[in-house]
Amino acid sequence: MLEELHAVLGLLESGFRQVKILVVGDLMLDRYIVGEVDRISPEAPVPVLRHAQRYERPGGAANVAMNLAGLGCQAFLAGFWGADGEQAELARLLDAAKIDTAGVVTSSLPTISKTRIVARTQQLLRLDIESRGAVPAEQLERLEARAVALVEKVHAVILSDYAKGALTTGMCEAVIRAARRAGVPVLVDPKARDLSKYSGATTVCPNLAELSLATGVAAEESEELLKVARQQMVEHDFRFLTVTMSEKGIRILGLAADGSGDFYSPARAREVFDVSGAGDTVIATLAASLAGGLQLHTAVELANLAAGIVVGKIGTVPIAQHELVQALTPSSGITSTEKILDFAGVQRRVAEWRNAGETVVFTNGCFDLLHVGHITLLEDSRRFGSKLVLGLNTDASVSRLKGPSRPIVGERERARVMAALAAVDAVVLFDEDTPLELIRALKPNVLVKGGDYTVETVVGHEDVAAYGGRVELVPTVPGFSTTKIVQKMAAPIVQKPVGPARTPEAELAGEERDA
Repeated sequence: MLEELHAVLGLLESGFRQVKILVVGDLMLDRYIVGEVDRISPEAPVPVLRHAQRYERPGGAANVAMNLAGLGCQAFLAGFWGADGEQAELARLLDAAKIDTAGVVTSSLPTISKTRIVARTQQLLRLDIESRGAVPAEQLERLEARAVALVEKVHAVILSDYAKGALTTGMCEAVIRAARRAGVPVLVDPKARDLSKYSGATTVCPNLAELSLATGVAAEESEELLKVARQQMVEHDFRFLTVTMSEKGIRILGLAADGSGDFYSPARAREVFDVSGAGDTVIATLAASLAGGLQLHTAVELANLAAGIVVGKIGTVPIAQHELVQALTPSSGITSTEKILDFAGVQRRVAEWRNAGETVVFTNGCFDLLHVGHITLLEDSRRFGSKLVLGLNTDASVSRLKGPSRPIVGERERARVMAALAAVDAVVLFDEDTPLELIRALKPNVLVKGGDYTVETVVGHEDVAAYGGRVELVPTVPGFSTTKIVQKMAAPIVQKPVGPARTPEAELAGEERDA
């Protein structure tokens, strides 16, 4: 279970929308041609791919921005693209994701593209189109000016270096200097052999191969590698170092020479289909989490979880909010306080569940003095789907429906009690006399009420039927109601007559007769 789970869910469901992050780096277009191979060409000993599908996705620094957008952040992008068909396609994809490309400069060089030929899940060939020429100085100056200007508008900066020419040493120095003046963190995904290029950054996030290249120490010599890495942290003024170790997870190296500042987050066990883009997901999630105010340990755990999700997909696919929410909120793992949501919060969570393929069930009531009839209703309701949302009348609503003496238990306490039940996945208070507004907003797959209703008397049945949902009625448990409990509590207590004290033998004989 993540530390700060409540804060994490709050960021995923709303807070990341306020987080602005700038990505500066090498933009690319990833193209995939996918099909099947069932024979070898008679012209040459090569497989023949029967083309079935072709699609494009933003790559490189653009994929980092796509991950930020998937988390709900406001992403700003700065880099180069050409004046060609690849640029048009990349711009279309970024615009659809609402990524701000005002910092992107049109270069005289072509847009970098990578075309992958894939047979089912096996990559057969990759075709890269890019120029070996240097970016003209005037275009570099224009990019630097745009990037530095954008630093003032954001909460964090990511330098996504694919060694394609956008992030020169001068560019890195200018952006890092501007970020330090603005007091915002800078996170770097490095490709340079010399880490001094990124001096002054908050953290650099190499994988083991990149760290080995930068330190000159073999990855297998782990203790010596970490020792030299710590020396470089001090030399280059990094606050900490984030080392991604593939299937081994993520390790944070602090500045303490004895390793007391280190933190290790093991990889989540998942089936791996494609690791391309996993580093982009890690740095995007880490930057968003830190900019959103999470503690470093929590940010690393969330980044590790996100990476574990994307490696289970084929191709360069960014993380999405609903995937993290789904991973963080299994029925057995979420606490009662995380289940209690306001109107906007429950709309977001239901949307995320629906995106993840969940079947959403809705029921409602006052639930004043919880009893076995309530429990039965909720457990029966949950069986109709995979997620149960409970609409709970506020105190004012209960009073209008039941009279001024009710409720007996206040709305906050009732919400907490209901959220603690395993059958319930979300609780939302509503102040109206009926939950019609909630039902129309959430559009549950299944609407459930007790057997003392008919389908025609269930509020919202017409709306649910109109969009293809259904209404289910579950039997009530005879003899149980809050009203009867209240009446029993209010009834006068009959005092038994007090007689002479009895001996233990007489007490025992009396109990046997009563039995």
